[in-house]
Amino acid sequence: MTYGLPPGTRDTLPVEMSELRAAESALLDVFEMNGYQTVATPSIEFAGVASRGGNVRSDAAFRFFDDRGELLALRSDMTVSVARLAADRFVDSDTPIRLAYSGSVFRVTDPKRGEPREVRQVGVELYEAPESSDSTGTAEVIGVLGQALDAVGLDRAVIGLGNSNLFSDLMSELGYSEEAVAESLERLSRTDLVGLRDVLLTSEVGEEKARGLLELANLRGGEEALQRAGEIAAGGTQEAMNRLQETYSELETKGLSERVRFDFGLLRDPGYYTGAVFEVYDPALGRAIGGGGRYDGLMPRFGSEMRAAGFSLYLERLHTAQTAAGGGGA
Repeated sequence: MTYGLPPGTRDTLPVEMSELRAAESALLDVFEMNGYQTVATPSIEFAGVASRGGNVRSDAAFRFFDDRGELLALRSDMTVSVARLAADRFVDSDTPIRLAYSGSVFRVTDPKRGEPREVRQVGVELYEAPESSDSTGTAEVIGVLGQALDAVGLDRAVIGLGNSNLFSDLMSELGYSEEAVAESLERLSRTDLVGLRDVLLTSEVGEEKARGLLELANLRGGEEALQRAGEIAAGGTQEAMNRLQETYSELETKGLSERVRFDFGLLRDPGYYTGAVFEVYDPALGRAIGGGGRYDGLMPRFGSEMRAAGFSLYLERLHTAQTAAGGGGA
């Protein structure tokens, strides 16, 4: 008799499991060599923990009541769970605090679109003092990410770098309403550039400004893209632009700039990102195999003044990219 599986889930057979474990081990070894200590959090958290990550992650969580009537949730994001752990367990520790993890997350998705309900995330979190430098911490985690990709044979993967505040700040400076900004960010987060164009061009701000924003949303490349973005911003949003330039300079110092491409249309989950954001792309896949950035506003939600940066890689997507590159494991 054959028993079915819930939509959005699948079994993993021995050969693939062995390759996944090899890749996971290679990643964790790189993290350990860079001073990141591995931790684990429970798959079940209080529902209030998930909500600290913002409305996107909160809405994605599976919720249920336990036998005492407590509202619980399956962990839907490792970054939020590890932030809770860091705020609880490392409150008196010296910074920086470097933590690594590997664990499954569970999300309410649309299985009809081929979206899995369970995925495994492997990544790192860097917690810093309130006075720490944005660019130094961001460059550190991107450097660890580059080493991790090399360790699993994905040296061709590219890291796209953007800033979560740049687009919204520029729209506000140009005179767009809060409603137009919110709708534009929602379209941009879904890479709906046609919808973004409609929102921008129907505004009363003017066609010339709208076309500048559309160019920015499509702007990708190396240092020349950064220079062009500065021209489009025309003196505005200097804080976001300066931070990107500082991060790029740090990456150049570390010899990592050639692997990074600016992507000014990049907008990850707006629930907790507050500055630099980045995603990892491999030619074999049509979607990101991981990403991260800065989330300096996350730790205060757990009562801590620490700032934070980090990334996570989707282990199953990473394995698909490995297979396409001609290697089944690390």
